[in-house]
Amino acid sequence: MNGVHDMGGMQDMGPVQEEKNEPVFHHPWEGRVFAMYRAAGAWHKWNIDAARYSREVIPPAEYLSMTYYEKWYRGLVDLLTARGLVTRAEIESGKPADGSSQATPPLKASQIHDTEALGASTKRDVRAEPRFQAGQRVRARVINPTGHTRLPRYARGKIGTIHLDHGVFVFPDTNAQFLGEKPQHVYSVRFAARELWGEQAKPQDAVYLDMWDDYLELA
Repeated sequence: MNGVHDMGGMQDMGPVQEEKNEPVFHHPWEGRVFAMYRAAGAWHKWNIDAARYSREVIPPAEYLSMTYYEKWYRGLVDLLTARGLVTRAEIESGKPADGSSQATPPLKASQIHDTEALGASTKRDVRAEPRFQAGQRVRARVINPTGHTRLPRYARGKIGTIHLDHGVFVFPDTNAQFLGEKPQHVYSVRFAARELWGEQAKPQDAVYLDMWDDYLELA
């Protein structure tokens, strides 16, 4: 979707401040939010793309005023309530409603290390014909979806070259809306910096973007 979260290539957002020896979490509550997110995700009531979309729909003024994990918390609350795991009243009170059912959490403390180490791949071992080959010139489609997409605005309509084929992966745009995985090839596409940002960009610079079949057309 087109939203304030898609900041790639935008100007006047201020410099990126590098923090030396940056900790994993700046505050203890951030670690708790991350833990809650992983624990709740083990119910498999949503997927990674739906989780990203839950943060993208935060109103712009609120989004820009939030820290990273404040956005995660807001998105998690919306996912939990939308999928019927808790109610807004239970979130506000911190207590289960009278008569609500209690289930055994699917993720145990003993499983955390292995779960984090392995991760969850969206690569799929299915037959799917690639639409493009390495070396082909392609154009990123100009789309303005109202739902989730991994196609950044700054690349839409721009011409690049297929660098390599990563294989077949879940398509985020449909997966986020629970419309099916629609597995397809994902390519590393090289875009010259001047193609993206004009003559002021350095001629030797380039950006490599991972792009699905449905994001591309022959140039």
